Amino acid sequence: MQNSLLGRRKPFASVNMGEEKPFDFFRTFFEGVIAGGTAGVVVETVLYPIDTIKTRLQAAHGGGQIVLKGLYSGLAGNLVGVLPASAVFVGVYEPAKQKLLKMFPENLSAAAHFTAGAIGGIAASLIRVPTEVVKQRMQTGQFTSAPDAVRLIVSNEGFKGFYAGYGSFLLRDLPFDAIQFCIYEQLRIGYKAAARRDLNDPENAIIGAFAGALTGAITTPLDVIKTRLMVQGSANQYKGILDCVQTIVREEGPPALLKGIGPRVLWIGIGGSIFFGVLESTKRSLAQRRPTLPQQPNTKDD
Repeated sequence: MQNSLLGRRKPFASVNMGEEKPFDFFRTFFEGVIAGGTAGVVVETVLYPIDTIKTRLQAAHGGGQIVLKGLYSGLAGNLVGVLPASAVFVGVYEPAKQKLLKMFPENLSAAAHFTAGAIGGIAASLIRVPTEVVKQRMQTGQFTSAPDAVRLIVSNEGFKGFYAGYGSFLLRDLPFDAIQFCIYEQLRIGYKAAARRDLNDPENAIIGAFAGALTGAITTPLDVIKTRLMVQGSANQYKGILDCVQTIVREEGPPALLKGIGPRVLWIGIGGSIFFGVLESTKRSLAQRRPTLPQQPNTKDD
């Protein structure tokens, strides 16, 4: 009975509240891959036009006009990257989170979620960055198709052109992933403790929207810097992150670092709602399909 009570005092596992006797890394990874890939594709397809407008706002210098045509330009090519990137992120995040929650004391669960988000972000960045470069070059009208974009980037800039702005991408996305998932997980823990029950899909979606919108607003300057570095191409207008910040502030003023904050907060807020709603729903569905093994009676004395 004492062991039973101790087993219940684990309020941190947001994926499956039931404890699994041996930790099954491969099953957790596989389920994370499926859930993450599904959620990523749904979000990207629904919200791509808002992302395009945000990118064009950030890439425009001074008072340049924003073109509202071709808002789905580059979607197909982007999905080729979004699917594996989202799958890898969640596939790495889930087992990392479960391991870290067991290693960290209960009062440091936020640090475990933050660290797991950063680890997932690093793994996914190897896929995300080339996809983001191609997508943003197409969104700003530099290329008309993903194959042309890939071919011309390789011929003009070499393979390293696919990782233009990689440092600024990590500067933006690692804090973003870590903060967003940390806020989301901590809010879920608090809400679950108050409600004394599992959360339903609308509740997960509302918490995801709040976490996404708040994180999106905080990281907007980092997103502007990343966009400018990625779309500059072979012109090399900026020498690096610091030079990019200094040039933007000098030529356009500090408010330029908040360009696109409206569409970004709207896009990520709605995206967080859809992503986390689909993510939790898919994980629950996968958990219900697991084969149930017959439990052996415990005849040993403690």
